[in-house]
Amino acid sequence: METGQNSQAAKAGPYRGEVVYIYAFDLAYDMKREPVREILSVPVKEYSVMPTKRSPKRLFFYRPQIVSLPPETRQGPHGAVEVQRSVKLFNVGAISIQVRVPFEVGRIEDLVGYHNLSFATGSVEDEANKLAEQVRRELEPYCIRPLPRLSQGEDYTVFCFYELPGKGDGPSVRTEDWLMANRRQVAGLLTEEEDSANLSEQEANESTGQYLSYYYSDLVVVDWDAALVIGARDGLDDILHIMELANVQLVELSAYDRILDESLELAYRDVARRTAPGRGQVRRNLREIRVDLARFSDELSNITKFFGDWHLARMYENLSSRFHLGDWQRVIDEKLNTLGDLYQLLQRDWNNFWMVVLEATIVLLFIIDLILVLLSLRGVR
Repeated sequence: METGQNSQAAKAGPYRGEVVYIYAFDLAYDMKREPVREILSVPVKEYSVMPTKRSPKRLFFYRPQIVSLPPETRQGPHGAVEVQRSVKLFNVGAISIQVRVPFEVGRIEDLVGYHNLSFATGSVEDEANKLAEQVRRELEPYCIRPLPRLSQGEDYTVFCFYELPGKGDGPSVRTEDWLMANRRQVAGLLTEEEDSANLSEQEANESTGQYLSYYYSDLVVVDWDAALVIGARDGLDDILHIMELANVQLVELSAYDRILDESLELAYRDVARRTAPGRGQVRRNLREIRVDLARFSDELSNITKFFGDWHLARMYENLSSRFHLGDWQRVIDEKLNTLGDLYQLLQRDWNNFWMVVLEATIVLLFIIDLILVLLSLRGVR
């Protein structure tokens, strides 16, 4: 049974804010350490996080480069809207694209259709893919082993409410009270269910279970495919940045998982060869792969170091759990260990091959020496 406060908190909107579509793409194995001056004729800047909550004395944040494109007007399903787009460059050979679309709706359920929003010129996803391809072509000279074409990216949708509907002249609604009163509707929004009444209590609790609130007026609810953020605009960018980091990490882990699968398949086939000399090249290839992936792991971990804000760090932990980043990392580590075992196997085979050659050479020299001795004895006679 709801309390009177929660009943008031559950009143309808209007809800004002913006939907932020985040798309991460893998472009290359790595980026050259050359400064990128501009992209799409727009100057590139360094993005920096500015913690607004309690934080350690010594701050450290990875700082990617960012390009904020001029806003453009699009014809959406509810009329003309001003769309903002930005591109972030990460030195692991990846980019993240943000597309921000404002909204004003009367009910939470009205936002479900924004998951697959389309303009008159096409869907938001199509626009992000076209922008990513343009950026890929411009960044190709700065890339190390660039991909010939874009692979499937990772997307994440964030619904941002600037504030909750008020209660007249009364005090502001506490975000946690509002969430408890609207948990099923929020779960329907995050899971893209238009009729949230059909969701079970278990699913509603699971989808909204990982939430964080620092002040009574802010809230972040993260799910595997979408998130809900309530709070002032001045702290929104840093929250979105953490979500971008987790999304980039996910797309890079999946990309290197594919590379490892291909490397393992090739290694298994090459190890089965019978010719020892041919295995020398395989052994060198395995060694290079192990070094490359060890370097990648270090760089990927480096971009998610943000010790300047404990609240953002907790948020990343929730996102990491939702994206199963730890499971991805364990799978990659296991495959790296398998490559290491194959490398050791080839190394032992290589050593055994040369030991056999050495032993055969010693025996041959012994036989030659014996023949020479016998010939010298015969000459004496």
